[in-house]
Amino acid sequence: MTPRDASDGNGGRWSDLDRPPLNATALRRGLVRQGGLWREVEVVQRTGSTNSDLVARAADGRAAEGAVLVAEEQNAARGRLDRRWTAPARSGLFFSVLLSPAEVPVARWGWLPLLTGVAVAAGLARSAGVDTALKWPNDLLVTVDGEERKAGGILAERAGDAGVVIGVGINVTLRADELPVPRAGSLALAGAVSTDRDPLLRAVLRSLEDWYGRWRAAGGDPGPAGLQEAYAAGCATLGRTVRAELPGDRSLTGEAVALDGDGRLVIATAEGVRQPVGAGDIVHLRPA
Repeated sequence: MTPRDASDGNGGRWSDLDRPPLNATALRRGLVRQGGLWREVEVVQRTGSTNSDLVARAADGRAAEGAVLVAEEQNAARGRLDRRWTAPARSGLFFSVLLSPAEVPVARWGWLPLLTGVAVAAGLARSAGVDTALKWPNDLLVTVDGEERKAGGILAERAGDAGVVIGVGINVTLRADELPVPRAGSLALAGAVSTDRDPLLRAVLRSLEDWYGRWRAAGGDPGPAGLQEAYAAGCATLGRTVRAELPGDRSLTGEAVALDGDGRLVIATAEGVRQPVGAGDIVHLRPA
């Protein structure tokens, strides 16, 4: 599907007054600056996937580091393990950014989705007043009626030699009757003090620029950048009994005890073995 400008759309620009469109001009004015990370901010009415679009643009030279692509609605959005999800138009923040940390060893690029999680959580805490926890490796959790709920996720994809595209999806004003699954949540359901998406997006992108700059200045080393400590402090997975569903239909159950220098989750099994997990689906089995 070809992206369309956010001022277009069925039903007109203000078809849902509770969910006004993003102001692309104001976003550019607030985020694009000389010497800053963000070079361009584009808002489209709808598309299949901002990640797919930005990966394609990067691959053929139409996007450079600092490009931000935001969609008011996605109809083919993807999460980890190629899971699909949709949300009502303008009910959340759905965007992708292109990052090209050429000075950082590729072996450390695996920290980028974790870095994004830390940045998003920090940005939302400041702008929405919502405590956002991180479920390793890429879920954003909020508390709704005393229950832990997923309100967003992060997806990183290589864009060839151009770098990495990081996609972020955050449920902002999703109502209870709109939840895709009972255990989903949104900032509104978590009691956000603000659900105005313009300042929320600006806060998240400014936080991402800050954390990315720290990490890049440290050569991608998560220790000196403060990233490893910050992720561990905000990670709801650590201290929990978990089941890691691994590639090849394998699983591993134990306590999530640490995050190693490569961003892997270290699981201590009942046999006393500490095993790092770099990829897989994590199920929280018991509260910390």
